Amino acid sequence: MRTCLSDAIAPKVWKATRRALERAGVDVKVPRGQTCCGQPAWNSGHPDQARAVARHTIKVFAGTEEVVVPSGSCAGMVIHSYPELFKGEPDEAEARDLAARTIEFTQFLAKHDLNPRAKPCGAVTVHDSCHMLRMLGDDTSARAALDMVPGLEVREMANTDQCCGFGGTFALNYPELSGRLGDQKAHDAMNSGAPEVVACDLGCLMHIAGRAHRTGIPIRARHISEVLGS
Repeated sequence: MRTCLSDAIAPKVWKATRRALERAGVDVKVPRGQTCCGQPAWNSGHPDQARAVARHTIKVFAGTEEVVVPSGSCAGMVIHSYPELFKGEPDEAEARDLAARTIEFTQFLAKHDLNPRAKPCGAVTVHDSCHMLRMLGDDTSARAALDMVPGLEVREMANTDQCCGFGGTFALNYPELSGRLGDQKAHDAMNSGAPEVVACDLGCLMHIAGRAHRTGIPIRARHISEVLGS
């Protein structure tokens, strides 16, 4: 599944995801016609609009294959919110089926014991996104995937489980608080001693990179698929 952000803003992320999966021996199919999973409308309190978008997603990904998502946020929406969104609806069974087949990228690698055979890399620090950590309950899959990269050193930052301040529409509704959280996250990443921060969610990385650039903090941000697909 190509996320909205990776499709419209950073196609290198979903391309790197595909490259990593193919190198690990996975037969990857990218269905045409996929759009947003419906999360922005759902989080904004518009379930009818979210349901309309989600129905299209369910149709596009009909089948039996696992659906791999390079985003804890979008994966969490399908896995946990689709069953709630379609409860009592005629297509509830289809929504639950897709939820059961959907999995975040690094979790898929861990589940099937896959090694994408990434190129050697230096030091990174890891940001645990809120959806990956709290919705999917996972703080190990990303690090397990990074452990397979030759020469890579993970330098843990302080407060790695603290929100970066993005939160989708949260950043729009509470810009000052969002900015302060982003600044703190960028500082924590820099203080780890690693030259770049990686995460499983592109929205977090865009926010951290933006705050770092604005405040002059020398830290780069890269999606974990770009490391594993290098």
